[in-house]
Amino acid sequence: MNFQISKVISNECLADGIFSIWLSVSDFENVRPGQFVNLYSKDSAHLLPRPISICDVSPEKDKLRLVFREIGYGTHEFSSLKAGEEVKLMGPLGNGYPEEFAGKKALLLGGGLGVPPMLYLLKNLNIDASAVVGYRNKDNTFLMKDFEDTGKKIYFASDDGSIGTNGNVIDAIKENDIDCDIIFACGPKPMLSAVKKYAEEKGITLYVSMEERMACGVGACLGCVVESTAVDSHSNVENKRVCKDGPVFNAADIVI
Repeated sequence: MNFQISKVISNECLADGIFSIWLSVSDFENVRPGQFVNLYSKDSAHLLPRPISICDVSPEKDKLRLVFREIGYGTHEFSSLKAGEEVKLMGPLGNGYPEEFAGKKALLLGGGLGVPPMLYLLKNLNIDASAVVGYRNKDNTFLMKDFEDTGKKIYFASDDGSIGTNGNVIDAIKENDIDCDIIFACGPKPMLSAVKKYAEEKGITLYVSMEERMACGVGACLGCVVESTAVDSHSNVENKRVCKDGPVFNAADIVI
């Protein structure tokens, strides 16, 4: 396990309750889009780490970007960190998105806090790719310019129609007549369920990144399991550990 003390490079608020923090890191040469890190509170009363998806990594692999929502004690502490302060982290953790799709056309779908990990994936795919990014409304948008700066085709959607397509990511796909061979998705479970149904109807391969509450982050506690379509060799029941077997899964292997 790669534990390290990381120094804060910058920390800024992107939208209401949404923060972007850049950290110095080492031993991240093998990091992959879709992985996450565990951040640790300085308060010994809060022992469990907070898992946060990797949003971006510098080309030199020495700087890490995390984008997260402030929702509790731990994330409040992280949102208050100043440049030069230090934080303990472990990572990179989990399995990322597969990369063996030469010649395929990919579509990335991100919704809510499923948006940040899609940025690093989009920047590192070496195949034809576009993305649909979904928000609640224009007041809750973040990372829009970062996605546009990738030079890829980007579509937006919002629940109230205040930006992009009026509706969800599926509505945006239909409205813009987007075609693809493979879909990579991350977002709330209702979104992933709808995307899985759409992919099955269209015969499109789908990989999803699951969001579950984690405790250890390394597969030991079995606190973040999802139902699988096959028996897991670790637990001998039909489930998968999101932190260890995922967070990225072939959607055909799990029940959403």
